Amino acid sequence: MDDRLNLPAASPRPGRLGARGETLLALLAAVSLAAAAFFGWRAYVYTEEGDPVATAAGTFERRNDLIVLTYRMEVVSESVIKGPAGIGLLERRRLAIIPARIDYRIELSKITKSRMQWDAAAQTLRVTLPPLRISKPNLDEARARVFVDGVWVSRGDAESLARKNSEIAERKAVEFAKNREILGIARAAAREAVRDNLAAALRAAGHPQAAIQVRFEGEG
Repeated sequence: MDDRLNLPAASPRPGRLGARGETLLALLAAVSLAAAAFFGWRAYVYTEEGDPVATAAGTFERRNDLIVLTYRMEVVSESVIKGPAGIGLLERRRLAIIPARIDYRIELSKITKSRMQWDAAAQTLRVTLPPLRISKPNLDEARARVFVDGVWVSRGDAESLARKNSEIAERKAVEFAKNREILGIARAAAREAVRDNLAAALRAAGHPQAAIQVRFEGEG
């Protein structure tokens, strides 16, 4: 007769998984961690290579005008009120040196797909810009230097001379704003600004080596 006691087989402690359960739980945790890392990478790091033209056009959607150059100058204007019967001694003159500012802008919302071409073989994006917009001159008449000449200048004469000075100064500033040299500087600044914006967008879209050629309408 076998005197050994028939004890029940050992069972896992209450509240703990067996070896198999712990392995399965660890595997599930690893899968969950990998999935979280993947979706985080997709959301914040990964950028799928997309259509360069669509990417470039989307860069400027719903964006305002961009000031590419602000030019400051001093405009000299002189106004005269003739004396009766052309008597020089009764002339009234006003000379004003007025600081002025002109902004050169590019309308970003007009840089659409129709203005872009993608050369896949050369990995080059070609962009045609709309014409520059030149703002109305901003005359800082509060800082103007004024010189008045005349034997007697009434208040009405002073106001008339000042008004004429402003008209002459604005006209001169507009003419100066269209100076070929200044326009060339403004266009160069616009091309550089657009090129820099598009280069960053194309890098993010998977085209880090893309070249960007920017020109204005009518340029070769």
